[in-house]
Amino acid sequence: MTTNKARRATPSLPSPAVAFAQSELGQQLVRVMTEGSASSKAIAEYLLRNHVRLAALRIEELAEGCQVSTATISRFARDIGFRNFAAMRAAVAEVLQGVLQPVEKLRSTIERRDGAGVPAVESLEYAAANIAASASGLQLAELDKVVHQLTRASTVYVLGFGLSSYLAGLLALHLQPFCPHVVEVAGQGGTEVAAGHLANITAKDVLVVISFPRYALDVVRLAGFARSRNACIVSLTDAPASPLAELADHVLYAPGEHPVLSSSSAAALAMIEALAVTLMVSNKENVDKAARLTEAISAYLYGADAGSAARPGKNARK
Repeated sequence: MTTNKARRATPSLPSPAVAFAQSELGQQLVRVMTEGSASSKAIAEYLLRNHVRLAALRIEELAEGCQVSTATISRFARDIGFRNFAAMRAAVAEVLQGVLQPVEKLRSTIERRDGAGVPAVESLEYAAANIAASASGLQLAELDKVVHQLTRASTVYVLGFGLSSYLAGLLALHLQPFCPHVVEVAGQGGTEVAAGHLANITAKDVLVVISFPRYALDVVRLAGFARSRNACIVSLTDAPASPLAELADHVLYAPGEHPVLSSSSAAALAMIEALAVTLMVSNKENVDKAARLTEAISAYLYGADAGSAARPGKNARK
């Protein structure tokens, strides 16, 4: 018998950060991050990442958080179309009311469920919510463009440090059968090894760069180097305020909110699988490659016919 507890469903909601960035005001801040002065970029990034806190901040506190003067904050507010700081803060609050209402409802639902307060249960609930947010916010046209770039690239480089290095390794493994040449940039090495791999990157290549809070500075620097060489940059990250978002030609978002960890990798893993599947079925040739790959390794899988698994060598029976 299926119980109500077993039928738990996580609503399909975009993450608050992505939803805010997709609003008219959020899009304006994203443009400032790309085109504005250094001080304006700092303020825009702070607002995109800390929009929830802004409603409770005084102008002096915001200036301190952005490491600029209060006069610079006031000028920024006027530059993006508001009379003063208070008007800008009110506009952010208005956007947040629509963005956060469904998210807060989801969080309240999680807290009321059986097992609320149990870290393991709460962690799994947030993982499910992040995956649902990724699905809800996924731009299929953007995913298709990424697949197109991967298919036509001379070399696909995949980069991630720390926990993201494991995600990079998994993505590289998925891409290898379907791309002419795939290089896992960091591998078992560090920045020096990664820089060596990227030394010869060109405009014919694609760099897929992966990073989540806490972002690795070296990832940002190496992505910037690849961009200076005119390579296509694909970023897999958590939110529009990520430093990788403004560096990328194409961005795939995987929210990483978690009540304890600095970031959850569940949605990133799901997005990697979604990208791999989209690539696999993108053309008949790839479908044929997948079939040949399955056939080639089937003899080495558990449960395969023992006779087909035997190979010449000292252990083969005569």
